[in-house]
Amino acid sequence: MFDLASIQKSLREFGVDGWLLYDFRGSNLPARRILGLEGRPPGSRRFFYMIPAEGEPRKLVHAIEPRALEHLPGSKTIYMAWQDLEAGITALVSGRKRVAMEYAPNLSNPYVSKVDAGTIEFVRGLAVEVVSSGDLVQFFEATWDDRQWSLHQQAESGTTTAFDLAWRLIADRTRDGGSIRETEVQAAILEHFRKHGLTTYSPPNVSANAHSADPHYEPKAGEDSAIQAGDLVLIDLWAKVDEPRAVYSDLTRVGFVGASVPEKYETIFAVVAAARDAAIACVKDAYAAGRPLRGYEVDDAARKIIADAGYGKYYIHRTGHNIGQEVHGNGANMDDLETRDERLVLPRTCFSVEPGIYLPEMEFGVRSEVNVFVDGSGKVHVTGGLQPRVVPILA
Repeated sequence: MFDLASIQKSLREFGVDGWLLYDFRGSNLPARRILGLEGRPPGSRRFFYMIPAEGEPRKLVHAIEPRALEHLPGSKTIYMAWQDLEAGITALVSGRKRVAMEYAPNLSNPYVSKVDAGTIEFVRGLAVEVVSSGDLVQFFEATWDDRQWSLHQQAESGTTTAFDLAWRLIADRTRDGGSIRETEVQAAILEHFRKHGLTTYSPPNVSANAHSADPHYEPKAGEDSAIQAGDLVLIDLWAKVDEPRAVYSDLTRVGFVGASVPEKYETIFAVVAAARDAAIACVKDAYAAGRPLRGYEVDDAARKIIADAGYGKYYIHRTGHNIGQEVHGNGANMDDLETRDERLVLPRTCFSVEPGIYLPEMEFGVRSEVNVFVDGSGKVHVTGGLQPRVVPILA
């Protein structure tokens, strides 16, 4: 629910004079959620909503859609011509030196950059400093309430048991020289989700051998591989409870179709697991010390382990992403590779920790993924289970 007092308190704490929220045809999902507009059909005209650090909010809406923000507090100005729009925005930011918007400097954060460059240029042209609303967005859009934390744990139960189902199915079908296709395992996981009241935006990844060296491989009927004895299998799956405001569980594990796991797989997995555990320790240590923690620091902790082991060039993605109502949410990512995410790792947010090493020349890759949730008291919870070694599927 829209909470003006909490937003204004946060604006003062972050040292900004106001938050200028803007949307055009549903282009700014974080703003729409914060303003209580998610689920409503987006309008066809631009609107602006200025929340000052002190005082009454102000709305700027088009004459065709004058009631677009009617449910929100504050005075209203209606514009029609482009000259009216420019005058209206000028009035909204008048007297303000620093205004937050859904913007990130340079190429730093596409998850936050929802406002078009022209709009940013116009506001800056009014002698206003535009700062990123990244931490504000996650504070009001990416944090979980108690119900969402409970729904995540419910989803975790279904996603964790999906691995048990998958390993059993692979074992049953590959004994005595048999095989099973990647898409068959994928279909079984989706049916498991359905039976447990879970939903997902896309099917899981079931990747055998060389396919596991591609972090975003997607098995498709007619193009997938058969899984048989002697194969490495990586399964990456994600799902949430099928109800409004539910949040995802997103996990990855690896197994080997055999009674014992070859040393080459165990060696790489040990490095990945150590990186995973170093990232988790980074979060726990920071919160135990009461020290502010930024997303890139968690990535650095994991990446150092892999680089020091000599596999740095094979770790080709960030350490983790925010998790929310979308599997890739709008909070801080654990990233100092693809971007340098300087957003704070805030209480009541959840994110994945999923380091990986991908060796295409050796035709395999390994990733271990868990989820980390920091509760309101600063306690760090790890969900999904810390896989200790590659699963020997036929043991």
